[in-house]
Amino acid sequence: MAVHDPRPATVAPPAAVSVRDFEAALPRVLADIEALVCRESPSSDLAAVARSADLVAEMGAAHLGAAPERVVLDGRTHLRWRLGDGPRRVLVLGHHDTVWPLGSLATHPYGIENGLLRGPGCFDMKAGVVMAFHAVAALAAASAAGADGVTVLITGDEELGSPSSRALVEEEARGCDAALVLEASADDGALKTERKGVSLYEVAVRGRAAHAGLEPHRGVNASVEAAHQILAVAGLGDAATGTTVTPTLLTAGTTSNTVAAAGLFAVDARVRDAAEQDRVDRAMRALRPVLDGAGVTVSGGPNRPPLPGAASRALFARAARLADALGVGPLASVAVGGASDGNFTAGVGTPTLDGLGAVGGGAHADHEHVVVAELPRRTALLTALLRDVLGRPDGEYGTNCARGTHGTHDRHGTHSTHDTNVTHDKEDGSRG
Repeated sequence: MAVHDPRPATVAPPAAVSVRDFEAALPRVLADIEALVCRESPSSDLAAVARSADLVAEMGAAHLGAAPERVVLDGRTHLRWRLGDGPRRVLVLGHHDTVWPLGSLATHPYGIENGLLRGPGCFDMKAGVVMAFHAVAALAAASAAGADGVTVLITGDEELGSPSSRALVEEEARGCDAALVLEASADDGALKTERKGVSLYEVAVRGRAAHAGLEPHRGVNASVEAAHQILAVAGLGDAATGTTVTPTLLTAGTTSNTVAAAGLFAVDARVRDAAEQDRVDRAMRALRPVLDGAGVTVSGGPNRPPLPGAASRALFARAARLADALGVGPLASVAVGGASDGNFTAGVGTPTLDGLGAVGGGAHADHEHVVVAELPRRTALLTALLRDVLGRPDGEYGTNCARGTHGTHDRHGTHSTHDTNVTHDKEDGSRG
């Protein structure tokens, strides 16, 4: 394992930054990525996330010239650098937690072979964290104004759905000209200019137990009720609008010779716009039992608002022109079903460009990898985009993404999340 170099980074010359500057800095970029990958940080392990945060804080301080503010929420450590004294203009956003459990390095060791860097969490998204530090440091070195107006926020619970950091992300994004999200790119390096919104539900079904052989007629079969509800839920999807509503995890019953008294299934819904998210939510809460004597309780609701194409359009157009000027184009874009914290930044009306991190593939999978040759190219693009946004008048990037118009917002501009339970019972006509 390489030892992280705590000396301040000086990647950029006083003039414009080029790909060549980051090619020269590649050994240090790789050393930083190795250090982070080898500090395992599964989201579910608070101590591991805290240890990872210590390294990220040290590394960020070395590059950015300042220690971060540690924001600990529900025991999870998030790191924030507010650079300069001017108004907040750009949010650079990432996360240092991963889906990989402790010990994954033993079976998926860090290494570079045939131009591919491998290791747990390298693609999603520890390489992106390193790229953010190097790009902002280069911006500071290349500009008389430094990185004034830039906020770097690295959270520690994104892979869990950002339960503690959501409000922090929204707070930092609100009012900025742009949110640049260092999540990994899509296939072939495409930026993610549209993400579906996510709603998560649990449907609990109640029945009545009975002996399956002696008197099944005296029971109310929760397995059969769950089957009815699963078919109803699956029918809420709409291919024409891109809405998917997918029943996933399912449990029911206790033993093979007992009519199931209870069941539970999870639902994952993905939508392209707020109207569809609201439609699905209303339909989920309107589920009614089919069998006499059964009951249905629906919990959960919208988790992340959609990141609509309008939120990214102007930023992507500028990034594409910058990529051509740097010689790293053409730049592609894609709409994806997966969500990120970029959904939250767009949800409060901030123009957002996602997928600016590493080029590679295999997120969360055995073949997770980063294409080494693309690291200098993408870091140079990020630096150029930062300079471009900071050089424009306040709010110019917001013209195609009106503040507070994406998703359903409360009076503070935050997308509302329904987490109350809705219970419906059907009277048992065979009783009384």
